[in-house]
Amino acid sequence: MKYVIIGNSAAAVGCIEGIRSIDASGPITVISDEPYHVYSRPLISYLLYGMTDEERMKYRPDDFYDKNRVKTLLGVKAEKIDTAKKEVILQGGSCEKYDKLLIATGSRPFIPPMAGLDTVKRKFTFMKLDDAKALRKALTPETRVLIIGAGLIGLKCAEGIRHLVKSIEVVDLADRILPSILDEEGSAIVQKHIEQNGISFTLNDSVAQFNGNTAILNSGRRILFDVLVVAVGVRPNTQIAKGAGCSVGRGISINERSETTLPDIFAAGDCCECHDITTGKNRILAILPNAYLQGETAGINMAGGKKEFSNAIPMNAIGFFGLHIITAGSYDGEVWIEKTEHSYKKLVSKDNLLKGFILIGNVIRAGIYTSLIRDRTPLDTVDYELIKQKPQLMAFSREQRAVKLGGKKP
Repeated sequence: MKYVIIGNSAAAVGCIEGIRSIDASGPITVISDEPYHVYSRPLISYLLYGMTDEERMKYRPDDFYDKNRVKTLLGVKAEKIDTAKKEVILQGGSCEKYDKLLIATGSRPFIPPMAGLDTVKRKFTFMKLDDAKALRKALTPETRVLIIGAGLIGLKCAEGIRHLVKSIEVVDLADRILPSILDEEGSAIVQKHIEQNGISFTLNDSVAQFNGNTAILNSGRRILFDVLVVAVGVRPNTQIAKGAGCSVGRGISINERSETTLPDIFAAGDCCECHDITTGKNRILAILPNAYLQGETAGINMAGGKKEFSNAIPMNAIGFFGLHIITAGSYDGEVWIEKTEHSYKKLVSKDNLLKGFILIGNVIRAGIYTSLIRDRTPLDTVDYELIKQKPQLMAFSREQRAVKLGGKKP
């Protein structure tokens, strides 16, 4: 059995480890247009912050490929999949044959049309290691940085480079920062904290036009800058899957076995749509844990095993200048909120299930809440009032504790 993986991030690692848990010897080939050993993408901001280095960014040890007998084609772009011949056509015309194929092509920055963007000489995105390296070279202590986008990517970029530059201004059309994961109250708390660390925000506004190093906003305000970072959002890389004939919506369509609609072709990670158990809808859940689990599921099934990943949820664990935040699930339902001077907790329940939560500041034992959502635990079978205040295993029955502690099957 010959396995080929397009992509080299968390989903690819999950796939390799899934395959090797079943098949110890089948040849595996990884194709990636990046020239690097697999690394953790969320750490690129910490690289610029000075909190890590390229060696510690590696998602697996140096001998990972050798130990798992993986052939790597790094810095090589996969151009097309020929499903009839079961081969991946590479840039330059060479081919890699496969029996089972995983598409783990991730996502790319979304650059919206902005008048005059071509007049900006020093502009960057912030998704890959090469992006971080290029941005670092452009920065000096006198640099004024303009970031378009107050989502996760834009704000992590701002945190990573704040100590390197003179000023940072973040502009976003939304009325608050991190609108995809925080409510208004949580957003205000985080924004205040980030502002205290020297980042300025202009919200409810957008760039009407660039004129060289001047951004003219729709409000008429002008912002002078030296370096521009566009961090508006991402789009899944579905082109190669669509060209092969896979069903593609916003992302590649997969089932609980990580199978696409084509035989012997699987997909995993940020390029895919999967079922969100908190909303009951198929959507893109572009987070590392889901990518790994989808990849692992694909690998096991590619190698002839049986595995399903059926409890995907949106989840983020992040921090900005020492303020920790964990969010998960959806926020449609009955709300319970607890606030202190230094923390914010919001739990959302519906139909006797925990559907989502926001934790800011005090994020200890967030895993209890995540477990309740993933396992779809009926709240009337636990002491939910205790869990609201103090998440702990004692709120579960003795049998449930035995399962969660790993000593008993459910």
